[in-house]
Amino acid sequence: MSNKDLHLSLANLQASDYPQIKKLMDRVYSDIGGAWPKETINQLIKDFPEGQIGLMDDEKLVGIALSVQVDYDRFSNPHTYDDLIGPQSQILNNPDGDAIYGLDMLIHPDYRGYRLGRRLYDARKELCRQYNFKAILAGGRITEYHKYSDELSPTQYIKRVSRKEIYDPILTFQLSNDFQVKRLLKQYLPEDEKSAGYATLLEWSNILFEPDALVVDTTKTQVRLGVVQWQMREVENVEELLQQVEYFVDALSEYESDFALFPEFFNAPLMGLSPDKSRTEAIRFLAGFTEEFKTQMSRMAVSYNINIITGSMPLVENNRLFNVSYMCHRDGTVEEQRKLHITPHEKWDWVIEGGNQLKVFDTDAGRVGILICYDVEFPELPRLLAEQGMDILFVPFWVDTKNAYLRVRHCAQARAIENECYVAIAGSVGNLPSVDSLDVQYAQSAVFTPSDFSFPHDAVLSETTPNTEMLMFADLDLAALKVLHAEGAVTNLKDRRKDLYTVEWKASKSE
Repeated sequence: MSNKDLHLSLANLQASDYPQIKKLMDRVYSDIGGAWPKETINQLIKDFPEGQIGLMDDEKLVGIALSVQVDYDRFSNPHTYDDLIGPQSQILNNPDGDAIYGLDMLIHPDYRGYRLGRRLYDARKELCRQYNFKAILAGGRITEYHKYSDELSPTQYIKRVSRKEIYDPILTFQLSNDFQVKRLLKQYLPEDEKSAGYATLLEWSNILFEPDALVVDTTKTQVRLGVVQWQMREVENVEELLQQVEYFVDALSEYESDFALFPEFFNAPLMGLSPDKSRTEAIRFLAGFTEEFKTQMSRMAVSYNINIITGSMPLVENNRLFNVSYMCHRDGTVEEQRKLHITPHEKWDWVIEGGNQLKVFDTDAGRVGILICYDVEFPELPRLLAEQGMDILFVPFWVDTKNAYLRVRHCAQARAIENECYVAIAGSVGNLPSVDSLDVQYAQSAVFTPSDFSFPHDAVLSETTPNTEMLMFADLDLAALKVLHAEGAVTNLKDRRKDLYTVEWKASKSE
């Protein structure tokens, strides 16, 4: 048969299709009793019409996928095929079930070799996502096991099939379609002599599954970021600078942003209010405003209904100086992330020390991390955050030259790819000659994505005009990250060789 002669389409099965269903099942299942009775098929179509899928070549039925709804907790544990069957060969569909159970999947022998089974699997997966089922479960026969039963146990056989040392037409195909073997089922179908009665319990998890929840408790999957590319300018007092901050927060809120990201040391112009101080004295003078900025920006987060990442500010604690970013939640909660790696300039000119804690922040718009400028150049930190389920990494930065900016940019983009997350960077621009150490700034703020089909071709979702004060917006799809983690062209997080290497956080939580 030439593929030019095919005219394929998918359709939900109808009761009138039974003669073709019987003919197809009798041919494929001749070794285990043939087709289900007409009453059984009709009841399936009545109870769960969306789950009965046919593959048609013009008017000819050439493939079918039959399914029922089941309780996940019951059928993800050991069971037999008979547990699905009631009196008079009636399949027991549970209308309140939270999972799909794949009863049968078969392709006409004359149509094999065209990868048509994948179409039926994909249709069943889409059904699972569309109706918010937790998973697809299936008992998979191991039809070639009879050839190896004298030398291999069922478990050994399954392992060799998974390593592609043995080809099993059912199990090999299911594994290639992202199903995972959960356990071995004994006496699943006793009359199946080819499988010696055994089967594999297979599962495909719907990573987009959302348990029943109130709307107010549901985490958003479509998230809007607002990034402030900040212009350094002289100010006469702290109120003037806070007014500028509130102007941007207000603007971002008007566009319904879930987050506002400011740059590192964005309030540094306040050092100009005390121009006669040394560099070390000036940064500590700036730290005197940090508590007020934290309080006011937290107020703005609540008032404007937006989560604010406050860039970073200097903080004096027990006479020690740190560089800290605050996560101001729109519910009024305030958390902090201190810069861990301190640049030579910060060490020698300002005597800043590194913090010793790293955390992921749970927000109403995803799990986020904050790494301040230089920290993003150390790949271990984002990897540790990714292991805690981070969706978005925020990187406030402050650099003076383009080569310094490119270090931050290239490292941030690498972190997005290797950790399969979004990364937003925000910097400041302009010149401020009146403030020592703040002569020039260089920035092109941006939002980076993983590099896969669901994302922009260059893995850059949005970016600003270099060295121009402006706002930037980007809409993120957190559900796309979940799909990527499970089904991407490459799956960096899933494919890590933890048998060979690990990244370990050594500091105690109390430090």
